[in-house]
This record gives sequence, C-alpha cells and structure tokens, in this order.
Amino acid sequence: MRQSISVADMLPTPDPGHRTKEENRMGIVLFPGDDDVTSPDISWSYTGFSMFRKWLAQAEGFGLSEMRGFGGDRAWNSVSTTLAPLLDHPDDDGPDLTPAQCATMLPRLEAIIDQRQHDGGEPVTERRIEDTRQLVTVIKFCLDKDVELVFG
Repeated sequence: MRQSISVADMLPTPDPGHRTKEENRMGIVLFPGDDDVTSPDISWSYTGFSMFRKWLAQAEGFGLSEMRGFGGDRAWNSVSTTLAPLLDHPDDDGPDLTPAQCATMLPRLEAIIDQRQHDGGEPVTERRIEDTRQLVTVIKFCLDKDVELVFG
C-alpha cells in the first residue's frame, strides 16, 4: 500500500522562537545559545540592525561608516570601545559572542541607556533606547546561563 504525502508535510514547520540563519533571511535575531526557544531574544531587519549599530557607534564617538568593513578605511584598533565585538561583527555570520564579551559590553550598554534616555522624546531615539534595553535583557540572560550570544 502506498502512503500519500502532501507538499505541506514536506515543508519545514516554522519555529516561533529562534530561527537558524537559513530560516531568517529577512533579518537578524540575537538570542542566547541555550537551545531554549522561550529564552528572550531581539530581532531587527538588516536595515534596522545597521541603524542600531550606527547609533551605538555615534554614542561611542565615531561614525560606523568610517570603519573598515563598513565603507571606510579606519582600523578597529584605532577606536576604544567595549562594544567592538557587537559593532564589528558580520550581520549573521561569524563567531557568536562569548559570555566574557557580553560581560564586557553590558556596563557600556547600560550607561548608554542612562545617558540617552534624557535626550528627549524623539521616536527614533526612543526606539534605539528600547532596542538597547532589550539587548541588555538578552545579554543578562546569556550571562546568567553562561551561554554565548548567538547571531542568527
């Protein structure tokens, strides 16, 4: 007896939580490497992630577009920022960030939130502050679980 299989049975079931790089072609998700789809995460479109990193670089006192890998010639070792592992990272490729890197970035991200929340109520600024808060939540979770921050 032949068993019939529908096309729908052959399609992958979407995961409502974390996505693999292959499943996430429309954007980027940062999430803890704990294999738990209920863990907190943060996602952006590629354009949104680019704007977020440009905003963080500006908060650090330099333009991301002047840096190597982002259209400029300036070497990354010419800037002093604990956010370099996040800022100088391929969008969805490359190594995940270690708990040690997360621990180094966390105080600076929290300081940026504290500094920028007084910049007024511009919608773009409010969005970047909220993105930073969500990223801090994910990073703290990574540190509590001692797992990497995964770029997917």
